[in-house]
Amino acid sequence: MKVSEIMTKKVSTVSPSDSIQKAAQIMQQVDCGSTPVIEGDKVVGVVTDRDIAIKAVATGKSFDTPVKSVMFSHVVTCTPDTDARDAANKMAEHQVRRLPVVDHGKLVGILAIADLARVNIFTNESGQALSEISEPSRHSNAIQQ
Repeated sequence: MKVSEIMTKKVSTVSPSDSIQKAAQIMQQVDCGSTPVIEGDKVVGVVTDRDIAIKAVATGKSFDTPVKSVMFSHVVTCTPDTDARDAANKMAEHQVRRLPVVDHGKLVGILAIADLARVNIFTNESGQALSEISEPSRHSNAIQQ
């Protein structure tokens, strides 16, 4: 099964210059904990509710702080043609719960661990990925999404 068959195609995004408050409001509206950061059509980062809480709120930054100052810019992505099992393995390897899906550099969707879990055939892979995502980080600078 390909990622394109199970990914979410409508993705809410923010730009690097948008405020962290706008990012938080978008996450609240779509009930998720992260959103891709887009410049033009290109994914340049991901901002999570944790990034906002730890890198901004906890350090006293204002709500109009730009997303670019707290986002994670080492984005792990996949393509619509990526095999869903490979995507689950990539999530586990990089300890992320969501993968932006890009086609020729353009954001076309997002794949969440929940998308994998909804497809019964991938119960083992998504369970393993979630287990590995939830382990303490193997990378000192890794940011979990």
